[in-house]
Amino acid sequence: VNLRAPSRFVAREVDFKIIPGDPLAYWVPKSLRDVFGTSPRFNSILEARECLTTGKNEDYVRYSFEVSRKKVFRKATSRNDAQNSSAKWFPYNKGGEKRKWYGNDEYVVNWENDGHLLQTRKHPSGDRIWAHNFNLDFIFRPSLSWSDITTKGLSARIFPEGFVFDATGLSAFSRYNEDVRWVVASICNSTVGSYIAEVLNPTMHFKAGDFSEFPLIMSFRQRAEDICRNAVKITSVDWDSFETSWDFARLPLLDPDYCPPTVKAAYENLRVHWQDMTLEMQRLEEENNRIFIDAYGLQDELEPDVPLKEITLTCNPHYRYGGDKSEEELEALLLADTMREFVSYAVGCMFGRYALEKEGLVLANQGETVEDYLKQIPQPSFPADDDNVIPMLDGDWFTDDITERFRQFLKLTFGEEHYEDNLRYVEQGLNIKGKRNYSIRDYFLKEFYDDHVRRYKKRPIYWLFSSPKGSFNALIYMHRYQPHTVGTVLKYLRDFQDKLKSSKDRQESLSIRADISSSDKTKALKEIEKINKMLVELEEYERDVLYPLATEQITIDLDDGVKANYPKFGNALKKITGLS
Repeated sequence: VNLRAPSRFVAREVDFKIIPGDPLAYWVPKSLRDVFGTSPRFNSILEARECLTTGKNEDYVRYSFEVSRKKVFRKATSRNDAQNSSAKWFPYNKGGEKRKWYGNDEYVVNWENDGHLLQTRKHPSGDRIWAHNFNLDFIFRPSLSWSDITTKGLSARIFPEGFVFDATGLSAFSRYNEDVRWVVASICNSTVGSYIAEVLNPTMHFKAGDFSEFPLIMSFRQRAEDICRNAVKITSVDWDSFETSWDFARLPLLDPDYCPPTVKAAYENLRVHWQDMTLEMQRLEEENNRIFIDAYGLQDELEPDVPLKEITLTCNPHYRYGGDKSEEELEALLLADTMREFVSYAVGCMFGRYALEKEGLVLANQGETVEDYLKQIPQPSFPADDDNVIPMLDGDWFTDDITERFRQFLKLTFGEEHYEDNLRYVEQGLNIKGKRNYSIRDYFLKEFYDDHVRRYKKRPIYWLFSSPKGSFNALIYMHRYQPHTVGTVLKYLRDFQDKLKSSKDRQESLSIRADISSSDKTKALKEIEKINKMLVELEEYERDVLYPLATEQITIDLDDGVKANYPKFGNALKKITGLS
């Protein structure tokens, strides 16, 4: 932001020619024009490239959590290395939202057999989809990357080896053996970086050619590199603290460093740690700004201060939620999301995706079973569900109901002594709208699945079988899906119907007893009416939807992605707007 900008500018025609592309950047001060006139460019030490254009991402690109983990290869250093791996999916840099230093590692691309499908596929016009195959020699090399869209300012990230990159995940590679990515990332992530990016390209884009023409000053290289390495370390810890990250290891709330007997104390300890991370990042970025404001002679144009909302850490509520929210609102949102992440991790442990005894993923390949789980975790403290079906109902109808299993998880992770207080704290944190008599069961029935779909960006890994009015709900984990899984869901549905009929019989007996009050009889009659409606709903769901589906023995292929597999189950699953 130019805080001292004059209201009138005077510039000569020759001044515009100093800056590459001759932009009408009349506001640029003489000190910066001198830098453009005398300094080398980024292109002298880095080669900027844009690469893959698939033409149809839904055929070739997946979120990393959609596919079997064993089919993904993250250690390729060259095209030969990738071919020798026999893998199908490889990390894919697609740019993404504004995030500085590290992150936006979310996708994989089908690069099986050296990308044979992509390199041979053709557009209806006859042109090859592959638009920049002359850059193939750069894939899998360590890079500095930035997003094409720069409406919120330039943001650069350090990427390790192993990535294919595309036309929006623009990338630059060291020309020589010396790794200069760190100092250039520091320049890009400074206020100077965004200022000069707008000079070079005043549109919302910042292309490889613009990057190449950026003036380079290396006089503070060592300190800038140190800042970048520290910033990348902090940002990578933040990125990997969330379960959609490939390198997610364990929920921070359960880290022994922050995990005393109560959930409240654990969260408060974790919140202090997050605040320290955010403030340290702010300190690093402001020091980085001072270095390059001085180096580029922009003391009269820019200030080094960095508002909290521009510290791009997910644990920073000012960045995560933005807007004009009060501190109280931001803290409530962060607490709610942390409790949602706690519940989500618990559900992951229920399905065997995670285990308390092991960091990272446990069951993450297609068709894995509880036997595969027990090979890795022979004596689990919180066992994975045997049949990959977890009922989610309004009442304790099954011992493996999701609410009951969460209660067990809470007791195991934080102990039984403070269980009631812990459960109350979780419920209060989740109850961001202040609903009366709100319980963990309310969250599971009304909010959990929407949260899950949002967390996994409309590509959920847990699928919700749900009757039309939601009287019956059961979750499955798609990586553990087998053709007989729908039959198992059907068995739960029938068991639930039998339990409802038994409950109805009890209520009918109660309604005709002479020794109970009229109000109790009225309650019994209302309960009978409610059960009758539920039974009609469930009988129709079984007859018209679930039973026919169970007889089909549907198969799925995780390589096809959630968007192709989820609709195969039609009305048996809860509808996700925008998925099909």
